[in-house]
Amino acid sequence: MVQVREARRAFRRFQAQCFWSFDPDYEVTAADIGWVADQLRKHGGRAAWETANKLCP
Repeated sequence: MVQVREARRAFRRFQAQCFWSFDPDYEVTAADIGWVADQLRKHGGRAAWETANKLCP
């Protein structure tokens, strides 16, 4: 559950940078953790990359 909470937090924090084409009200689930990490790595800067590494080392 901690990873889901952190993935949701990252989705909101990096919405404009990494998730701009997705619904901002999307509810991230446990199945989405890998996807969130991938998007952070592809489209984010250093802070997003570090957050992705915490989600999926």
